Amino acid sequence: MDLIHILLYTLPIFYFLFMIWKWVDAKKDQQCYILDYQLYKPSDDRMLDTEYSGEIIKRTKNLGLLEYKFLLKAIVSSGIGEQTYAPRIMFSGREDNPTMQDGISEMEEFYVDSVSKLLARTGMSPSKIDVLVVNVSMFSSIPSLASRIINHYKLREDIKVVNLTGMGCSASLISLDIIRNLFKSYKNLYALLVTSESLSPNWYSGNDRSMILSNCLFRSGGCAILLTNRRAFKHQAMLKLKCLVRTHHGARDDSYGCCIQKEDEQGRLGFHLGKSLPKAATRAFVDNLREIAPKILPVRELARFTVVTLLRKMRKSNKGTKPVINFKTGVDHFCLHTGGKAVIDGIGLSLGLSEHDLEPARMTLHRFGNTSASSLWYVLGYMEAKKRLKKADRVFMISFGAGFKCNSCLWEVVRDLGDGNVWKDCIDGYPPESLTNPFMEKYGWINQEDLSTFKLPE
Repeated sequence: MDLIHILLYTLPIFYFLFMIWKWVDAKKDQQCYILDYQLYKPSDDRMLDTEYSGEIIKRTKNLGLLEYKFLLKAIVSSGIGEQTYAPRIMFSGREDNPTMQDGISEMEEFYVDSVSKLLARTGMSPSKIDVLVVNVSMFSSIPSLASRIINHYKLREDIKVVNLTGMGCSASLISLDIIRNLFKSYKNLYALLVTSESLSPNWYSGNDRSMILSNCLFRSGGCAILLTNRRAFKHQAMLKLKCLVRTHHGARDDSYGCCIQKEDEQGRLGFHLGKSLPKAATRAFVDNLREIAPKILPVRELARFTVVTLLRKMRKSNKGTKPVINFKTGVDHFCLHTGGKAVIDGIGLSLGLSEHDLEPARMTLHRFGNTSASSLWYVLGYMEAKKRLKKADRVFMISFGAGFKCNSCLWEVVRDLGDGNVWKDCIDGYPPESLTNPFMEKYGWINQEDLSTFKLPE
């Protein structure tokens, strides 16, 4: 009888402990690790300096003198250097008349190079890939780009596939979120994330200032990333995902319309950057930080900020600077979207970052330009090439995209990193002594014109 009583009491306890162990064990298989990534470096014959950019602008028939000056001023003050890359269509003078094959060829040149190098470097067989997520916002074909990759590498028939378009510059973190959620449902997966942007079919040939500016900002690039949730790699991986937060303000009309592809009054397709863009970006940025801050910052910093804020309210004082959360208490490195010089400056000011913190983003903008959704990974590559990333360091990524969206995530460095990727050959020259565009010295007359000529959208 005593044995029965003992069993009656102990069995529920053992069952409860078993369920706890099962839950903890399942959580271990829901981690998201980056095994390796490969950045795309186009060939040197696709290198685009400022002078050739001026030649491209000059042959755009619908631009007048004022628009030409406006674009030159935008280029020389953009923070973009002389070694960025453009699609081949720009060098053959056919940007005004792109074909679908131009877009396909541009994407094939990227993924055949980057995915092949990634698989070779990791020793990964294409047949082992369980998940493929591709994001290229401004190009959609049938079959999809994902299908083209599957066909080229002969991936498995049961592979889980997602092909994203229209997600803008924040698309790679959206792709990452999709993979993370799949990792929560399936064990022992390998995932391939392919992120890029297609520029060939998207040159704007009109003269609307809110749309011609995008011609100056974007450059060719891309990244292929191999991820897994296999616990066997928890000490061999490069990075481990700690958390990810997505913010979408598409329900707000001004946010929705501030960054949108549309036709101008003459029916020419282009990408409109509206005056409400800075406000929309700031609003999405603040909301995103409000949600992710408690997930990545120590309790002491959150408590300090709360107390200072309450005291300020109790005193009903609006004098002095507003209390600011110190993100450096929970973050070692900041991986910022290279949307432009103003974007980097604005984020740096909002987060109280130093020039050392902003250097990776500034140098990435200078060397590779704004490569849309893949830009974050070039910034990460810079940090790695500079041997900044040490075991247990925490890397905060933040990106913006049309919609309007702000997405962010936090990585933990699993082991010391320092390979360098595509930065290897030039990292010793960064940061350069000056980021001043040499075109400014050669064509100083643009500084002597009426400044109102060069006024950018607010």
